[in-house]
Amino acid sequence: MRADVDKDTCIGCGLCPSICPEVFDMEDDGKAAAVNPDVPEGVEDSAKEAEESCPVNAISVE
Repeated sequence: MRADVDKDTCIGCGLCPSICPEVFDMEDDGKAAAVNPDVPEGVEDSAKEAEESCPVNAISVE
């Protein structure tokens, strides 16, 4: 399972790292990034929750 953040769409709300810090973090530009794009075993549900919670649909987890 891989996670990706569309930086052009991201508004930097900070929800994804608060839901799944094992995969997402905020970068210096104020936008989110998948710092661990290969979603670790055991946090798949949290990564999907972050995807579903993104207010601008900038996250894909497949």
